[in-house]
Amino acid sequence: MKKFILLFSIFLVFSCEKEETLETTPPVITSGSAGINLEENSGAGQTVYTITATDNIAVTGYELSGEDTDLLSITDNVISLDADPDFETKSSYSFSVTANDAEGNVSDVKTVTFLIIDVDETNRFILEPCVNGFAGAFPCNNYDLIAHIDLNELGGPGTSGNDCWGWTDPATGKEYALMGLNTGTSFIDISDLEFPRIVGFLPTHTTNSSWRDIKTYGNYAFIVSEAPGHGMQVFDLTKLRNISPNQAPETFTSDAHYDGFGDAHNIVINKAQGYAYAVGTSTYSGGPHFIDISNPLTPVAAGGYGEDAYSHDAQVVTYNGPDNDYTGKEILIGSNENEVVIVDVTDKMNPTQIAKTDYPNIGYTHQGWFTEDQNYFILGDELDERNFGGNTRNIVFDFTDLDNPSVHMDYFGPTTAIDHNGYVNGNDYYLANYSAGIRVIDIANINNETMTEIGYFDTYPSNDNASFNGVWNVYPYFESGNIIISDINTGFYIVRKSE
Repeated sequence: MKKFILLFSIFLVFSCEKEETLETTPPVITSGSAGINLEENSGAGQTVYTITATDNIAVTGYELSGEDTDLLSITDNVISLDADPDFETKSSYSFSVTANDAEGNVSDVKTVTFLIIDVDETNRFILEPCVNGFAGAFPCNNYDLIAHIDLNELGGPGTSGNDCWGWTDPATGKEYALMGLNTGTSFIDISDLEFPRIVGFLPTHTTNSSWRDIKTYGNYAFIVSEAPGHGMQVFDLTKLRNISPNQAPETFTSDAHYDGFGDAHNIVINKAQGYAYAVGTSTYSGGPHFIDISNPLTPVAAGGYGEDAYSHDAQVVTYNGPDNDYTGKEILIGSNENEVVIVDVTDKMNPTQIAKTDYPNIGYTHQGWFTEDQNYFILGDELDERNFGGNTRNIVFDFTDLDNPSVHMDYFGPTTAIDHNGYVNGNDYYLANYSAGIRVIDIANINNETMTEIGYFDTYPSNDNASFNGVWNVYPYFESGNIIISDINTGFYIVRKSE
C-alpha cells in the first residue's frame, strides 16, 4: 500500500510539473499596419507586406483573412497582390493577419492597408510628322508636332493662354515649360517627350488677367500680370525637382513678392547683370521700372526711366555690338507704342537716352529683338496689318551706330496674320504670328536685305486672318531643339524641326 501511494504521489508531481511548463502566451505581430503602396500598372505578384512576429517558443505559421483576401496570396510570411494594380479599378486594399505558435496560440488580429498610387497615364506624345503640308490637322512646313496639352487640362474651363518661357534645370538637365494662363502659371516637365507632365500651378497673385509674362534668372521665375495689384511673383524653380511622376500637380505659392508696382504688361531680364525691368506699369509713366534681382528672393527697387512714351516691351543687353562707344554698357531697346527708344541704363540712377526712331505706317510698336551680332533689331508692329492692310510685316533697323539708328528693310510674310513676339536664335528668327502659328525665318543674309521663311507650324488652322487668335509666344532656346508654343485658344505645344 505504501508503495502504491509513493508511486501515485510521484505521478501527481510529474503531472503538475508538466502542466506548469505548457506555454500559453500568444505570438505578438511586430510588423506595422501599413503595407507597401504600389504604383498602378507596375505588375502583378508584387510584395505588399511582410509579417514579422515574436513568440516565447516559435512562430509556426501565419493566416490571412479579411476584406480583400481573395485578391492576395500568402507564402510563408510574405503577402503579395495577385493582379496588376490599377488605381481607377481599386485604389486601396485591406486585409488581416494572425500568427500561430507550436502550442496553438494565436496572436491578436493585425489589420493592414496599402494604397495604389495614381499615375498620370495621359499620353500626350503625338509625334505627328509634317507630311505633305500637315502634321495631323495642323498646317506645317519642316516642323513636326511632338505633343499638345489643351487649356482645359492646364487650367480647367474658361482658361486662356498667354505667354510662355523655358527653364533647364542645371542640376538634372531636365527641361521645363512655364505656361502663362489667365488664372496663373502652369509648370510642365517636358524632359520625357512621351509623357510631358503638368507638375504644378502657381495661381495669380490677385485676380485673373489675359496678360501675364514670365522670364527666368538662374533658378527663379519672375512673373508679372496686368491684373490690378499683382506686382511681381518670384518662384523657386528647383521645387519642380521634387514632384515625382506619381504625384498630382502641386499648387504652389510664391517664394517672394515685389510690390513696387501693381500691374505690369511685361518683364525683361538681363541675365548678365542681374536686373529685371518691368514695363507698362503705373510707375515711371509706363517706362521701365528697374529691379535688382541679384538676390532673387529679396528683389530691390533700383530706379526707372520715364522720359519717353509708355513702354510695351523691351530687350536689355550688355552691349557687345559694332558701336564701340557703348561696349560693355547695359543697353535697353524699348518698343514704345509709336517709337523705338535706345537707352543706356548702366547707371540705374541716371539712365540716358541714346536715340529714338520711328518708321513708316506705325500701327503699334510692339516688340523686337537684336540679331546675335547686335547689328540689327527686328521689330514687330502689332496693328499695321489691320490698320494698313498687307501681309505680316517686320521692320528691321540698322543699329550699327546706336546714336543714329535707321530702317534697314521691311520683311513681309506670306499671310495677312498679325505678328506678335519674335526671338533670334543663331541665324533663325522665330516669330509668334498669331493665327498663322509660328514662322521660322532665315536671317543669315539680313545684311543684304534678305530674309527667307524656312518653316512654320500653325496651331490655328481655321484661318490666317489679322486677328488676335492663335499663337501668343514661342520659346526656341532649349538645347534639345524642342520648341514650345503657347496658344491663346488651344493651349501648349511642343514642336521640333523635321529630320
